[in-house]
Amino acid sequence: MAKKGDKRKVIGLVSEESGHRHYYTRKNTQNTPDKLSLRKYDPVLRKHVLYVETKKNLGRNEVKPKKR
Repeated sequence: MAKKGDKRKVIGLVSEESGHRHYYTRKNTQNTPDKLSLRKYDPVLRKHVLYVETKKNLGRNEVKPKKR
């Protein structure tokens, strides 16, 4: 269960070359407000490429407002 004042958000990392999302991580949005970019291994291309941050938007992680 997440804490109420939790500043960490789950983000997805997308490959710039292949466009696939293979990695997920958490980052503190207060300390690092800009987009995260990491050099990681892409199993589709079988080499190291640059991965950039995107929102983890898979539907089940978003809190939807209750209908009344």
